[in-house]
Amino acid sequence: MNKKVKYIIKLESIPELKEQEKKELAKVTSKFAFRTNDYYNSLINWEDPEDPIRRIVIPTTEELDVWGRLDASNESKYMKVHGLEHKYPDTALLLVTDVCGIYCRFCFRKRLFMNDNDEVARDVSEGIEYIRNHPEINNVLLTGGDPLVLATFKLEKTLKSLADIPHVRIVRIGSKMLAANPFRVLNDSSLLKLFEWFNTETGKKLYLMNHFNHPRELTREAKEAVSLIQKTGTTLTNQTPILRGINDAPEVLRDLLEELSFIGVPPYYVFQCRPTAGNKTYSTKIEETIDLVETVRAKVSGLAARVRYVMSHETGKIEILGKTEEFVFFRYHRSADPENAGRFLIFRRNPEAYWFDDYTELVDEYKAELEEEYSF
Repeated sequence: MNKKVKYIIKLESIPELKEQEKKELAKVTSKFAFRTNDYYNSLINWEDPEDPIRRIVIPTTEELDVWGRLDASNESKYMKVHGLEHKYPDTALLLVTDVCGIYCRFCFRKRLFMNDNDEVARDVSEGIEYIRNHPEINNVLLTGGDPLVLATFKLEKTLKSLADIPHVRIVRIGSKMLAANPFRVLNDSSLLKLFEWFNTETGKKLYLMNHFNHPRELTREAKEAVSLIQKTGTTLTNQTPILRGINDAPEVLRDLLEELSFIGVPPYYVFQCRPTAGNKTYSTKIEETIDLVETVRAKVSGLAARVRYVMSHETGKIEILGKTEEFVFFRYHRSADPENAGRFLIFRRNPEAYWFDDYTELVDEYKAELEEEYSF
């Protein structure tokens, strides 16, 4: 199967959009970058203005609502050298590109696609050297942007550099490419040979962390790309945020998690959508999402139900465990501060909460009220 996918960076190139829509949405794309392709656009039902695939990639004027901030998890705090984040002792994150196959409208790193951003390192040698000098790092995540946008020879250079570091045992690639453009895999046998080499010749393991957000992205072509990568010995998993109007209906999330488990791509995380600038229209309330996740877990096999519901907070990865009539429960799944490792947290319910800070700020307000009430 060989198909050349055409990338689209201008709304004017999408005939399905009305001229008035293009004018209105130009205000959005002047602020937040836009990129799609003809394959992904073919998955959209253009007769439905609320089509979930359309919501993933086509701008909406609601993105201009003032809400959140560009670096919602304060990733810059953990940037040790240009293009490398080191938040947890055993894991390093390399930002290897500032381009994706498509630009998801809810992206938590949309700041990378702005002209004044300089977080990505096109030359990763400084990051590689940092990893080499930190033996506690045993796994490295390649991200960006989407690493599979890179030419295979560029990806090969990075993988070979990491393979030469004895204490690096795992390399993960975070990618939406199998959903956005599976022909990146179907048309490039050299990519498959590279993955196979890494898994069979280096004594290390390659993981592909996929980003399928909706079951309609699991097309025949996407499933074929999954199968080809599985044959290289690469382990595939999936992670997705819970997104309003995209996968926040129980039957949709159930179908997504089930279908992924059926094709051997076990769900890894479902994320609380980060409060990134422009993302209010995609965000769901935490306590409603707890109900969603638990409803779906009860309807799928254990392979799909093992998915964790988490937030990637500035302080660490926080698992959202559940709630009672009065309280909501969290646990640090990974913590930047060793003192918080595994810490169990209980807060009073806040039905309007979208993020962890909505609970901690409520505690601060309550403490202030008590101090004022009992001060002498």
